[in-house]
Amino acid sequence: MFLHRWPLFMLALECIFPCALSPSPDERRQCAFQVKEQNKKYLAAGNVSDSIQVCEHTHCCVGCFIVLAGQLEVDTLACHMAEESCPEATCKMQTLLNKQIVTCVCNTDLCNRNVTWSEDSEAPELDGTWLVIIVATVLILCLAIVAVQWRCLSRHKKLAHDAVHTTPASPCQTPQIDVTNVELQQIVGRGHFATVWRGTYQGSVVAVKVFPAAAQHVFTSEKEIYGLPLMRHAGIIRFLGSGRRSEDDSWLLVLQFAEYGSLHSFLDLNTSSWPLSLKMCLSLSQGLAYLHSCEHTQEGDKPPVAHRDLSSFNVLVRADGTCTLCDFGSSIILRSCSDRRQTGNAMVTTSINLLCWDVTRSLCHFHLQSYSQAACTLPYIPPEILEAYVDLTGSWFLHGDIYALSLVLWEIYMRCSDLFEGGAVPQHLLPYERELGGSMTRESLTIHVTLMEKRPSIPEHWQQLRQGPALRDLLTECWDVDPDARLSAPCVVNRLISLQSHSLV
Repeated sequence: MFLHRWPLFMLALECIFPCALSPSPDERRQCAFQVKEQNKKYLAAGNVSDSIQVCEHTHCCVGCFIVLAGQLEVDTLACHMAEESCPEATCKMQTLLNKQIVTCVCNTDLCNRNVTWSEDSEAPELDGTWLVIIVATVLILCLAIVAVQWRCLSRHKKLAHDAVHTTPASPCQTPQIDVTNVELQQIVGRGHFATVWRGTYQGSVVAVKVFPAAAQHVFTSEKEIYGLPLMRHAGIIRFLGSGRRSEDDSWLLVLQFAEYGSLHSFLDLNTSSWPLSLKMCLSLSQGLAYLHSCEHTQEGDKPPVAHRDLSSFNVLVRADGTCTLCDFGSSIILRSCSDRRQTGNAMVTTSINLLCWDVTRSLCHFHLQSYSQAACTLPYIPPEILEAYVDLTGSWFLHGDIYALSLVLWEIYMRCSDLFEGGAVPQHLLPYERELGGSMTRESLTIHVTLMEKRPSIPEHWQQLRQGPALRDLLTECWDVDPDARLSAPCVVNRLISLQSHSLV
């Protein structure tokens, strides 16, 4: 696990000791250069002349090869994009993704050109002494960073809180209920932190999310989102109230009951028509657009909220076929609406405080905690998180939601019978499950999504349908590798309305 986090560790060292880690202009590494079209991003790693690249930001060369019929085909030869550990002078190969991918990093000129490999090659083992040294170094570094950033946070605590996790000026609407009036009847779902029951409250069927005492922090976070002013929208599950049971100190969230359960279970059991698929996609996108929006009324101000754990498991389906968002335990409140008036030095100071807040969180928690709470969320992690790239502006969280939304939309359309006329509708699978299998790892997903820049397959015959090209464009523009190039949630809504206004064929 530590090897995945090594780039963040080296980034921290480079920030603290830039002179020690950055190669001097006179000692720049030269690496063999050959990349495929989809890997043109490596051009930014240094100047290229013929088949040689002079590194700008690192002293490491990287090689990546695809194994085809027992032979290596070059995918990438280049300078590494960022500083990384490369203690080897030669290109010692490591096999990944069931030996379909072979990679290496090395620290001498043109070392990635000379590769030795056989089908029997195994990934090198990390020497135990080095492992102890690395772990100890990371712990010391984390403690040092925490100490420095704690001073930064203490000095600017109020501003950072306002910028990232603002409590709105208007009081939160968090109705307390008498839990003795809540009857739990049947378990309908289990999550990492809570169990969801079908129950009754005041004569109505409800969903009751029960958190054990140890998960109070998750309960509090989710209740805070539901309790924001103006959090009433058809695309967001209705919050009825919360309470605590004295007999076991558990915490309850009482919510509207969605008759068809999670979108994931619905797609497992049902196919849908083109109109129903559009209805589900549109209602889901409208809910996310509202969640991301700033709203102002006399009742109060609703700040933008990023979901950060959007998946088909965290979307519910009502009896009328509309979808609604739920599970806000990983969500984060962005700057309040009133912060739009901040300009000039105030915004610069806010950015500095965001940096203080996020660097500590990224390096010591690796900024993946909320995306890794359950294995089911793994396929929806956006590529910038898999690459350990973190944009410190609040809009990054919204871009991550759009990537996840595109995968959920793909899941819905892959179960649309009208899109597979004359053929069998594919079995419902999670994104990338067909390519990587049901036991995919973060390592295999990272290679597939970031290094190879692959996305879920879109059936070729969709291009022949009247709405096929527009549907393809919608998906590809939402899961773009560049977060800033992705569509906004309101734009997704507009695209879906346009699809709705024309027939499929």
